Amino acid sequence: MTNRDFVLIVLFSAIICTLGLVPPIQIGFIPVPITLQSLGVMLAGLCLGARGAGLAVIVVMILVAAGVPVLSGGRGGLGVYAGPTAGFLVGWLPGAIVTGLLADRLVGPSRAATRKAAVIGGTMAALAGGVVVVYALGIPWLSFIADVPLGKAAAGSLLFIPGDVVKAMLAALIAHGVAKAFPLPRG
Repeated sequence: MTNRDFVLIVLFSAIICTLGLVPPIQIGFIPVPITLQSLGVMLAGLCLGARGAGLAVIVVMILVAAGVPVLSGGRGGLGVYAGPTAGFLVGWLPGAIVTGLLADRLVGPSRAATRKAAVIGGTMAALAGGVVVVYALGIPWLSFIADVPLGKAAAGSLLFIPGDVVKAMLAALIAHGVAKAFPLPRG
């Protein structure tokens, strides 16, 4: 790993943490808030690729475990990993990796695709990794911890889909702009 790789991993960890400064929006009947941090996870996958994004998310997860209040709402500590949102938090790691892998296939490793191709491919990659994969881990954990049927937990999570689609599209637009202005190493 080069110094540049290290700096980019730390930078994207900081972006994910900084997005945690935006206050969460509580829905009320589901204990999972709407946050912007998943945008950072998607963005890391699109910009850094699987390896770099995975490492950036690991840094965030270590900070959370150490008690640093980097999650939306100022949360941190080992207790977060036992709460109803833990499955979503843990899902960030495979979600970022899958986003990076799919972006390489759908947009191309150099990210030199046309704007339309980059945004469509990037959005699809971010939706697959940042939504499908994260929800695949988050919803069953939420069901288990909150002691609600899996179908009810999944139905409640549907409220987040429109916002997640917007975040995926925004991440793809930003990643395309970053790739044009400042090509990042892949891998």
